[in-house]
Amino acid sequence: MNLPRIGEAAPDFTLPATGGEEFSLAACRNQPVVVYFYPRDNTPGCTTEARAFRDLSTAFSEADAVVVGISRDSPQSHERFRERQELPFALLSDADGSVCEQYQVMREKTLFGRRVHGIERSTFLIDRNGILRREWRRVRVDGHADEVLAAVRDL
Repeated sequence: MNLPRIGEAAPDFTLPATGGEEFSLAACRNQPVVVYFYPRDNTPGCTTEARAFRDLSTAFSEADAVVVGISRDSPQSHERFRERQELPFALLSDADGSVCEQYQVMREKTLFGRRVHGIERSTFLIDRNGILRREWRRVRVDGHADEVLAAVRDL
């Protein structure tokens, strides 16, 4: 599978979303889309990242951007996490990891001395025409949502 490249069409996908909906990237044409992949609901770094995007949600909306978070957690886990953190955007369940594989965000990591295969925190910015414009891999949470918002505004 080819790695998504800047300046090329972002891999399309449809996944179950919070609220009992389905989210399709193709349905978001004419709006910038921020897709952020995160390892797991209710963990410290993922909660901090979700809150940062939440706290900037008005600014993303004013820029006409759609923000979605993706992990391999179940829709039920996403519902609880979204409600607990008061997230105004959808969380998408990639239970089988197929979209994670499309965007090549699965990596071998060391967690508490053990090797595990999991999501490497990554964000992708897709423009109004479905073209991948920016990517951030190995994301450090502090300041990340602000940097993504600045990139959205520069589109």
